[in-house]
Amino acid sequence: MSARGLIIGAPRSGSGKTSVTIGLMRALARRGHTVRGGKSGPDYIDPGFHHAATGQPGVNLDSWAMMPDLLDHLISDQAQASDFLVVESAMGLFDGIRSEPGRSGAAAELARRYSLPTLLVLDISGQSVTSAAVAHGFATFDPQVRIGGVVLNQVASARHEDQARAAIEARGILVVGAVYRNPDMALPERHLGLVQASEHEALEAFIERLADTMEKSLDLEAVIRLAQPVSAGAGAITRALPPPGQRIALASDAAFTFVYPHVSRLWREAGAEIVPFSPLADQAPDESCDTCWLPGGYPELHAGRLAASEHFKAGLRRFAETRAVHGECGGFMVLGQALEDADGVTHHMAGLLGHATSYAKRKLNLGYRQAVLQADCPVGRAGDAVRGHEFHYSRVIDPGHDEPLAQLADGIGNALGLSGARRGHVSGTYFHAIARA
Repeated sequence: MSARGLIIGAPRSGSGKTSVTIGLMRALARRGHTVRGGKSGPDYIDPGFHHAATGQPGVNLDSWAMMPDLLDHLISDQAQASDFLVVESAMGLFDGIRSEPGRSGAAAELARRYSLPTLLVLDISGQSVTSAAVAHGFATFDPQVRIGGVVLNQVASARHEDQARAAIEARGILVVGAVYRNPDMALPERHLGLVQASEHEALEAFIERLADTMEKSLDLEAVIRLAQPVSAGAGAITRALPPPGQRIALASDAAFTFVYPHVSRLWREAGAEIVPFSPLADQAPDESCDTCWLPGGYPELHAGRLAASEHFKAGLRRFAETRAVHGECGGFMVLGQALEDADGVTHHMAGLLGHATSYAKRKLNLGYRQAVLQADCPVGRAGDAVRGHEFHYSRVIDPGHDEPLAQLADGIGNALGLSGARRGHVSGTYFHAIARA
């Protein structure tokens, strides 16, 4: 089985891509199709919604962070297991960073590489005929990126729809449907973006409502006709992150949630076993494991409970005496001496590294990261180049005195200096590793 695919794109974030994507996925699944999702770029929240909508695992498809052969492997794997592959764009369709050809991270790169048509979601609130100029611009901007059709979103009335639809179709661009204003379609958000699928109250009912809306608003047969066979080679996983151990103790609960689906999946495919445990339930890493991984998440929202989880902290310290422990972003914060929450209250953390962090004294850190490891650690070997992403509001208020873990640069190569920390078997960084460079 090889999927037919399309990309859900838009001019910008906030246009309604995620709602349209989730509803369309469920609507296709209702018709008996096996549907899988993809997300361009480094967003690790939307793949969870894709999984919930389809019952199939989602994946990130990041042309900047992933070498082309790894990208080929991941999209081919998704396509072989499904009838339809629906890839949701991050930000605007053409938005990425300055990079070598084909490596910007934009969803448009996937459209070019895999000959996937784009279903363009246009929020037409506050405009009518002007939406045709926007659609025309997208249709002519890059001849290798085909706009297969348009979804009108945030439509105010039948007259509003008719004006926009007629103007767009007069330019020879197909309009496959119109979604009228509906506050029930909004996804809840917080400081790092959308609330995760696992935390969404009444998630199944919400997805069903989105599917109902898409079935009513879109010409699903027209959407199905737009989809084209996914053209991808088998690829390879040589640049994937290697498993950090044979048995990996993985912190997994409401405080530790940010694991890229492709990372854990490729660890398992390489033969590693993942043994989850919950620090919030005061559980320690399993003693049978040879590595402990603390992923990112929202420890700042649970700092009091983590500080009170003495069995977890004692077990983690005992584990670190003989085996590797690594923390990413939120995990890095918990490995430090202290975490100051939004109210300015300081909570004692594991104390395996010397730094302290604060969510009260906030500063946005966002963007791609290139890291050269300064020492062996669960992410890789000394000298390895790794690509990843950083997105957090907390900041280090006391750097401590540990050795740095990596030499860091931003996505276009500007040096950011030494970053992270390491001491004994323990290491941590603010950036989330995606793949080897």
